[in-house]
Amino acid sequence: MISCRRPLVTLTGLLLSWSGLAAPLSEIVKQKDDGQVLAAELRSQRPTENTELTGVLKTRDGASQRLELVIRFQVIVGDGLWKAVYQTQPGPRAGAEKLIVIHTEGRPNHYLIARAEKSESQLPELVPCLETMKPFAGTDFWLADLGMEFLHWPEQRLIKKEMRRGRPCKVLESTNPQLGKGAYGRVRSWIDSESAQLILAEVYDSESRLLKEFSVGSVKKVKGHWELKDMQIRNEQTDSLTRLEFDLEEN
Repeated sequence: MISCRRPLVTLTGLLLSWSGLAAPLSEIVKQKDDGQVLAAELRSQRPTENTELTGVLKTRDGASQRLELVIRFQVIVGDGLWKAVYQTQPGPRAGAEKLIVIHTEGRPNHYLIARAEKSESQLPELVPCLETMKPFAGTDFWLADLGMEFLHWPEQRLIKKEMRRGRPCKVLESTNPQLGKGAYGRVRSWIDSESAQLILAEVYDSESRLLKEFSVGSVKKVKGHWELKDMQIRNEQTDSLTRLEFDLEEN
């Protein structure tokens, strides 16, 4: 869920219940219209220059076993598209893995992955859409998380505005139309009203149970730009947690 300079670029039914009462139809239509506009704004955020960062993925599973993987993150900007490349180094319990997310203006994301256990020279293979709900390099970040796939789902609703983590936020609810086994049901995101950046997200499974919580951490000023230093995602159902920390050059 990352982009250059703006690092996070970026199973309810149709009726939302407020205090047990169904919202009027006109309000539901407005929520959907406003939600579509906000999701489109987030999808349109794109980096303007190539970038390369290194960092560490730190994972703690439900049995308190810990794993650290060195990761290299690249942004490659092209004509009408940009690529986010995540590549881990081999670890004590995991081989190297490389994920390429291709963001194209006005089109769905494309995911390509290569895993070292198959072949050191393996070329990245296209990942079918329904298979993006799988872990990247054994962490709590799934492929769909790193591409912010929920912003491409057809149902987007701006359900309210509220303060979160001391910031005024717009709350966007995205509903997944393809509820396959293990897939997300919906994602509720808190978008900073001033910076238009995602600061927190709650992920629910197909039975509306809380599955994950994603949050951004601190930022640093690097060469005159504010950049994300760390973020984490917690799986509430397995009690596992993955933290991604970037190595940023001090200003």
